[in-house]
Parts: sequence; structure tokens; C-alpha cells
Amino acid sequence: MATIRGNEGKRQRSWTTAGVEPGERFSYYREAICQAFMHLTPEAPGCSDFSARLQNIPLGEGALNRVVFPQHVVRRSLRDIAASSRRCFYLNLKLVGRCSILQGDSEIALSPGQVGLFASDGTFALRHGAGQTLGAASFWIPAEKLISRLPSPFQGVPLRLSDDPHVGQLIVETARTLNDKILRMGEAEAERIFDILLDLVALSLSRKRLEGIGESSSVADAVMLSVCRSIDARLRKPGLRVAEIAAAVRVSERYVHVLFARTGTRFADYVMQRRLDGVAADLRDPTYRSREIGDIAFDWGFADLSHFARRFKQRFGVRASEWRSGQA
Repeated sequence: MATIRGNEGKRQRSWTTAGVEPGERFSYYREAICQAFMHLTPEAPGCSDFSARLQNIPLGEGALNRVVFPQHVVRRSLRDIAASSRRCFYLNLKLVGRCSILQGDSEIALSPGQVGLFASDGTFALRHGAGQTLGAASFWIPAEKLISRLPSPFQGVPLRLSDDPHVGQLIVETARTLNDKILRMGEAEAERIFDILLDLVALSLSRKRLEGIGESSSVADAVMLSVCRSIDARLRKPGLRVAEIAAAVRVSERYVHVLFARTGTRFADYVMQRRLDGVAADLRDPTYRSREIGDIAFDWGFADLSHFARRFKQRFGVRASEWRSGQA
């Protein structure tokens, strides 16, 4: 059997058709990725040059599969189901392009930023829409990991969980955080956030038990992840305030303070730490060697250079100029 060129890493495996002759790329994708690795059956696309890549990152008993490909249809047949040794659920975060998922008598459509859930023990069709570069983050969830979190069996997949008015946005934000940062996290931290994601999915599926959702520790953890994502996206903005972050995450300012108190820190301290880390990274980056230290500090949201200098030395034990020259 032909195999796609692969690279083994400590925490990931990846395949790409980039080094394969254009006319053979779809066959390689079908045989090595879909049929041998994922137990799926893709249909031949209309395009002659099929460029695809897959990255597989373990998450405890589960996994994250990042996939990029052009327009085509993927099916799971009875033969594919029989070839699979373990039942699972797929939780897909759509990144680029659009797709529809047809399973049983139900169909859902996903656009970028939406999340859908479907099962491995029933035939399905994934119709990936128009475009040469489509992408998704697909979380592979062992069935027992999700079912054990539910008060009773549920029915009715596929489901677009991002529509859930209670936890849909938290599911999206948690999946985004895990997809964006998984290789920069330790394995234990990644598994912890994966468990938070599964708890949120279970809350969404357990629709009769939503009255106590605000007290769920997983919800609080997921909101905190969303708060940190919102802060990181605005770090370079001077005068960043709690009110702006609370409005972005759709919670109260008081709740943001409560969430930081749970971690033993404060909003202002987190912002300062992340900004100082950003400056420190840039000072060691050869790309910024010719830039003034003050300009870099201003870029990271500092308005007072004296205050920046004091806080930098407090955090790193040396002045910014010494840090840049490698004296730390």
C-alpha cells in the first residue's frame, strides 16, 4: 500500500501529500490517511491536484486531528465501521470553509467557528464545500469518555453544539484554546482542558439538568479560558480594563475578578505578566534586534517606561538591556 510521507514527533504524527506526484495525491490520501488511519472512505474529487495534510496529537485516550484539504466528500461506510476497533464521537471545530454532516435522518451545516458532534457507529457523509484549502480541528472522543458523563443515554446526532444558548460559546472557545495551544501546553494541562471540553459537551447534551449550570466548575474553568484568550488578543492595547474583557466574554466584571481569585492572582497581575513575557520574548528575537527597547515596550501596551523598567527587573531579575544581551 502506498503511504503518505510522515513525520514522527514526541507528541504528534503528521502526513502530507506535498511530496507526492499530483496525479497520485488523492490515492495516497485515501489509502494512508482515510482508510488505514481514520477508517473513512473519501470520494474522488473533481480537482486533479489534491493537496492534503493531517496532524494527529494524542489527548490522553482521545486525540486531536487537524486536517486541511480541498473540496470533497468523505463517507463512513458499514465496512469502515466494521474495521474500527473502538466506538467514538467526533467533535469538529470548523476552521476554514463550510461543510455539512449527514447522519441518519439528520443533517447539520458547519461554518467557521461552529462545532458539531457526530458518532462513529453510524454511517455518515461529510460534504466539504467549495474551496482548495478547507480546514477543521476534529477531536476524537472515546465513546465511554463522553457517555460516562451523561445521566442517561442520549440520541440525536449529528448536533451543532455551538448553537446551545447556555454553553455553546464556551464549547467553541475551549475547543479553540486547545487547538491553538495544545503543543505549547504540557500533556497534563492539555488533558485537563480536554476534560473541561467533554464536561461542557455533556452539559449541552444533558438538557434537562441545566438549572445548576452556573455553578459547574467546568463552566468556570471554560469561562476563565475564554477570559484569558480575550486578554491575550488585546494585550497590546494600552489601558486594558476588566470591563472590556467582561463585555467580550459576556460576564460581569465581578465574575472576572472571582475567576482570577480562584487561581490566586488578579486581573492586573495577569495582564502585567503576559505583557512582560511578550517583551522578553521580543528582546531575544533577532528580528527585533535593531528596535529600541522602549518601542518594544510601547508595542506591548506599556505607557510608562519607568514603570515598565521596574516591573521587568522585578520579574526577571535583570534590566531589559541585560536580558537582551543574554546576561540572564
